[in-house]
Amino acid sequence: MSSANKNLSNFRQDGLKKVNGKKVAIITAEWNEEVTFALRDAAVEFLNEYGVSGENLILKQVPGSFELIYGAIQAFEKYDVDGVIVLGCVIQGETPHFTFISQAVATGIAELNITYQKPVIFGVLTTLDTQQAKERAGGKHGNKGTEAAASLIKVFNL
Repeated sequence: MSSANKNLSNFRQDGLKKVNGKKVAIITAEWNEEVTFALRDAAVEFLNEYGVSGENLILKQVPGSFELIYGAIQAFEKYDVDGVIVLGCVIQGETPHFTFISQAVATGIAELNITYQKPVIFGVLTTLDTQQAKERAGGKHGNKGTEAAASLIKVFNL
């Protein structure tokens, strides 16, 4: 995805096809909301451009990134969605909490892809500090919410 010298959120000309009729849930962690809500807003904008809007776009919030897994399960089971984007932000602190949460969420989301046989797109930032998170939520490295939405559209286009 993005590197120290690139903004890879600019890829709209790569032949993505609209996915009208697909039902998508975006599950967003409330923790670090300045960052996560910016990710969500960018994902919504991108999905709208590619035909996902109105009643086919479900937006739900969970307290933190760890709860994204449960939120995705609920999206599949309650709303019968075709795909889910999970958005969160885990910023490294002074304890190993960062490592435990990041690894658990990544593993849980990977398992959901297998369990439900539908795409669950991992849009969780794991950064060393708040500045890095902001740079990836609309700053110089683009917006990973846009990239997560584009990833889902690409999977739908397979």
